[in-house]
Parts: sequence; structure tokens; C-alpha cells
Amino acid sequence: MTWLYQRIARPLLFRQESESVHNLVLAGLAWAGRSSLACRVVEAVQATPYLPVEAFGFSFPNPVGLAAGMDKQAAAVPVWEAMGFGFCELGGVTRFPQPGNEKPRMFRAISDEALINRMGFNNPGATALAQRLTEWRALGRWPSHPVGINIGKSKATPLEDARSDYAFSFRQLWGLADFFVVNVSSPNTPNLRKLQDRAALEDILLELDSINRSESKGGGKKNGGRTKPILVKVSPDLSHGALDDIVSLVESTQLAGLVATNTTISRPTSVAPELAGVYAETGGMSGRPLRQQSTEMIRHLYRQLRGRVPIIGVGGISTVDDAWEKVTAGASLLQIYSSLVYHGPGIVPALVGGLKERLGRARWSDVVGSESRISVETSRIAR
Repeated sequence: MTWLYQRIARPLLFRQESESVHNLVLAGLAWAGRSSLACRVVEAVQATPYLPVEAFGFSFPNPVGLAAGMDKQAAAVPVWEAMGFGFCELGGVTRFPQPGNEKPRMFRAISDEALINRMGFNNPGATALAQRLTEWRALGRWPSHPVGINIGKSKATPLEDARSDYAFSFRQLWGLADFFVVNVSSPNTPNLRKLQDRAALEDILLELDSINRSESKGGGKKNGGRTKPILVKVSPDLSHGALDDIVSLVESTQLAGLVATNTTISRPTSVAPELAGVYAETGGMSGRPLRQQSTEMIRHLYRQLRGRVPIIGVGGISTVDDAWEKVTAGASLLQIYSSLVYHGPGIVPALVGGLKERLGRARWSDVVGSESRISVETSRIAR
């Protein structure tokens, strides 16, 4: 499947501008999502192994999920499960609809399997997304795997009003997803990353926690009286000190986990001449060059958290080795985006199957963070 995609489909798709291809493929997946037959065919072709993981109070059929940004409009919700993903994260979505930044705004660094984007949270807005999700439920096409929603700040909203902006989206979508990811780390909305400051982030999370408790009481029968897990997506460009400030909020704000990491504004130190123009574009970089930077963040967070909350690892996962590296560094779950673009849908069963083979008879919980734990013990002995 991956070979066919890379040799036949990808060359045809890559003749077109990146965002145009994205929209074309998503439209096809949206059509497939409305057909139970089409989804069954996709599921049969993908044939993804079962590798269950428990996290955030949910059972994930496997640890490989779809990262935010691929399906901002919830256009193809049923298809992601059919493709073998263990979960999906929709959005990012903002309180107000917004077109995003001027086009072109997505670029491929093909030989490096990287993407540069400055999309700017283009999305239909929280109210429209809620309507779309309600439609999927009414059609009986809701997936059985966990569904998350990534929420961000509207560009028009001043930083001092960010709390109410996130609160509106969270309240509007609360009953329509299993977990939520607070995005304060996209480099493509002006000043958004300032919300990673401890005081600003604490203000947002405390407001969401209050809403979470209130909604869980009001929708008790529907949700079993449970609150929704709230995670924060962090930037790979943060210092360890800034990461530690976010870690310090886990208990006080009831933070359920972290997503590490978002795209980076950094660029590879050594760039092939044919890629210089692509890397000169402003925006966040994802894909293979982000792998090491993302893994290092996961490793640091895992050591600081000491297993208190799970980490979703994302950034540069294109092989089983990449995925295993992030798991042993401390990621309980994984997400992919760029590798889906470069390797096609076959990457999902390939990653899950490879992880299952690597795991063997070991328990998933014992493998998560094992490399980080060994490093810590080794350094203690060395002292």
C-alpha cells in the first residue's frame, strides 16, 4: 500500500499545490465517510492490528492517532477510524470563523519529508463545527475510537480576552468530543505563544476546569458525570524552564495530559540548495526534521511529570523506529500528520504492526518512558 502510494499516487498529487491537494483528498474522504460500504472497504484494505492502550480513562484500539490540522472542519470523521487510527484530533477550531493567512501558505520540502505551513487557524468556527459533529452523530456515523478537538484563540481576539475565547469553544463543543487539546503553541497566530506563559495559561485552564465541572454535572447521564480530559499542546521551541512551568500547573488546573509537540519555527542546520527557498518561508515546520527536537521535549516532560499524566508524542514519526523512540522516551500515545502526506495511508497499519511486534509480550505501560527511566537511573549511579 505504501509502495503504491509513493510510486504512483504521490507523484501525481505532488504536481499540484500542497493545500489544493489537501482539500481534494479531504473532499474524497468526506464522501467516503458518508458511506458505510466505503468505510468497510477502507478498513479491509488497511487491516490495522489491534494494540490496545489505556489513557485518560479511555481505551484506544491502538496508540497511533491523527494529529490536529488534517481535518479542521470534521469533514471526514468516520474515515479516520476506518483507516486504522486509534483516535483522531479534529481542528484546530476557534470561537469565530476565520479564513486564515493569505495563500500560498503550505509548502513541501520533499527530500526531507517536511512541511512548512502558516495556515493561521483557518476553520469554520466552533458553532459550525458543533453542527457538523451533531450531523455525524445523527447519521449514525460516529466512530468508536476516542475523538478529540483542538481549540485555539481567534486572531481577532485580544490576548487579554483569550480566556473567554477558549471558554466559548469549549462550552460549545463539550458534549461532542471525548477530550480537548488547548492549543497555545501554534506559531501562525500573532502572539499566541505568549499564552504559554504560566500565568496566562493558568488563567485559561482554570476557566476551562470550572466549565468542565459544571457541564459534567449538567450532562451527568449522557457522560456518566465525568469531566472531559483537557490537554495542552506545547511548542518544541520552549526552554526546559518554560516547560517546567507548564508541568507545575498539572495539579492545580486538573490538566489531564500534554501533547508534545506543535510545529517549530526552527529550521535544519544543514539544508540542501534545492530546499533553501522552502525553508525560507515563514511558518511552522513539521515532519522528519522535527523528530529529534520533539523527542527531546517528550523525554524532558516525562522525567518532570514522573508518570502523573500521559503524553501524546507528535513530530517526525515516519518509521517504526521513530515511533518506538517516542514511546520509550515517554509518549503513551502518538500522532502523525506529515508522514501521512509523504507515505500515504499505509503508514498507519505499518506503524501499529511494527509497534506490536516490538512490544512482544511486554506490557505497553512498562515500555512507555523506559529509556528515560534507564537514563535517570544511570545518571544517579554515575554520581
